[in-house]
Amino acid sequence: MASRLKEKYVNEVQPSLIEKFSYSSIMQTPKIEKIVLNMGVGDAVSNSKNLDEAVAELELIAGQKPVITRAKKSIAGFRLREGMAIGTKVTLRGDRMYDFLDKLINVSLPRVRDFRGVSPKAFDGRGNYTLGIREQLIFPEIDYDAVNRVRGLDIVIVTTANSDEESREMLTQLGMPFTK
Repeated sequence: MASRLKEKYVNEVQPSLIEKFSYSSIMQTPKIEKIVLNMGVGDAVSNSKNLDEAVAELELIAGQKPVITRAKKSIAGFRLREGMAIGTKVTLRGDRMYDFLDKLINVSLPRVRDFRGVSPKAFDGRGNYTLGIREQLIFPEIDYDAVNRVRGLDIVIVTTANSDEESREMLTQLGMPFTK
């Protein structure tokens, strides 16, 4: 069973993008390549248990096992040595990616306090969109009582679009709540 969002993309979004940007072939329409969730755990330097909790939470959110990211450089000011584990990330592709995006747009984002929409300016110039989330509690899989500290995470949506405009149009049609 293909996900709701993927069907919506194929049946509604692709045809309307072809019309709007007058592509000659369906292969030119921008699509979502992958979604990367990244959780930097700066306090893992002093307490490595925090990292294990972050990994467990990210696994619940993404539904797949995250990898641990390590420091590339040593920074004395942060008491950080090269190779220390300081974060965790997970890359979603295919149906899991669409299911996650669907859940993000329809369930999680509306649960953010004072939510007015996501910034339409967070594109990188090549059609990729980055979204920061201040607390992981907005995801329905996270049990509020089991959380001992609020952590944020970054969500990067990597698309095959050539420009921010194309990417923004595609995400808007998929239901991403941009602020007006």
